[in-house]
Amino acid sequence: MSNAPQPPKKGKPPDKRQRRSRSRHPGSIQEYMTGAGKRWRFQIYVDQDPEYPELGIRRLTRSGFASTEEANDALQDALKQRRQNEKFSGTVPTIAVYADEWVNGLKLAASTIQGYKKIIRNHIRPQLGEIQLDKLTSTRIARHYRNLERSGRKDRVGMGQPLSANTVNKVHVVLGAILAAAIDDGHIVMNPAKKKRTVKAPTTSEVRAQKPEIVTWTATQLQTFLTWNCDCLNDELFPLWRLIAYTGMRRSEALALKWSDINPKTMRISIRRAVDTADWTKTKTPKTGRARVIDVDAETLKVLAAHKVARAGLSFELGKADAYVFGDDDGKLRSPDGITSRWDRRLKWATATLDGLTRVTIKGLRHTHATLLLELGEHPKVVQERLGHSTITTTMNIYSHVTPTMQKSAVDRFAAHVGNA
Repeated sequence: MSNAPQPPKKGKPPDKRQRRSRSRHPGSIQEYMTGAGKRWRFQIYVDQDPEYPELGIRRLTRSGFASTEEANDALQDALKQRRQNEKFSGTVPTIAVYADEWVNGLKLAASTIQGYKKIIRNHIRPQLGEIQLDKLTSTRIARHYRNLERSGRKDRVGMGQPLSANTVNKVHVVLGAILAAAIDDGHIVMNPAKKKRTVKAPTTSEVRAQKPEIVTWTATQLQTFLTWNCDCLNDELFPLWRLIAYTGMRRSEALALKWSDINPKTMRISIRRAVDTADWTKTKTPKTGRARVIDVDAETLKVLAAHKVARAGLSFELGKADAYVFGDDDGKLRSPDGITSRWDRRLKWATATLDGLTRVTIKGLRHTHATLLLELGEHPKVVQERLGHSTITTTMNIYSHVTPTMQKSAVDRFAAHVGNA
């Protein structure tokens, strides 16, 4: 048998699968000369018809670009459009289909994505889901918002009742973001949710007007509850309630606290993490995305030290530096919702036992801490840092109910200062 090289065999032209593989390439950019100087063009391969990919592919060329950067920008837009055509078979997707694609591509905190999915599931998909993106009008969005305001609630207790301005505004934010992404993907050319004269989403003032009033305790009420909870109820969670009330930290931050975060020498606590409410078996960074350090009083440190001794008495592991301060008996994180349920039961007992004690939420302990500090004349910046708000504006907007007290105190101090001059 001869070993001489054989001439190449004539065969069939590449089949469609071979040609189809070229469309996976990102494309190319070439330079060429014209009478006006250098120009650039790009080429990619796209389906002849996205709805019928079996028809094969064709070469798409666009030329006349003045620079490689300009050509590359146009190439990237064309590639994005190709991906969208392939994903949705060349048709404009419905709002329901596209909303799912949008939310699944987000890179945000799990709890934030969970909230977006809930809004889509309850307030966008049922009413608007079957409409194609390019068929959604500002008038239809406005009618949808008015329907939500009249009878949009989906929870079991309030089914069919009016949806709050705050929730309708959240629907508006999510729908607007979905439509903005649809513009980027080439499905629509304008965002109908941005037509303010027609859509008329709830305003900030309307949202604030409906916001429930913050309920807090006075210093006497707080002390009455903590004394009863510790001395009469002998509550194992007393250290948790006191820590939140005396530091203003969030529930999820307190539950994620480790013994190594507490420094008795400097009398400070480092808040480095929080329980992830979307999956409470895990932790995440605090709400603002960064850690903070807060001062703590000596008596609260003594309460925590006694709690550590009690935990170590159950198991040596529970007293180690990397153990959770308020973990369960196995050292694992506790459920934030479970802790809230425990708080609610204790408040039910307390208000039935103690005179003059109003019911507050567990978040009300945090609000109480901030309110009492502001009433004492503490600078709002200090309160902001202790609570972990991103800006002082957030602090002052939440605790605007304290402003009259602060003004009265300031006026009295000013009058006294001038009178003694």
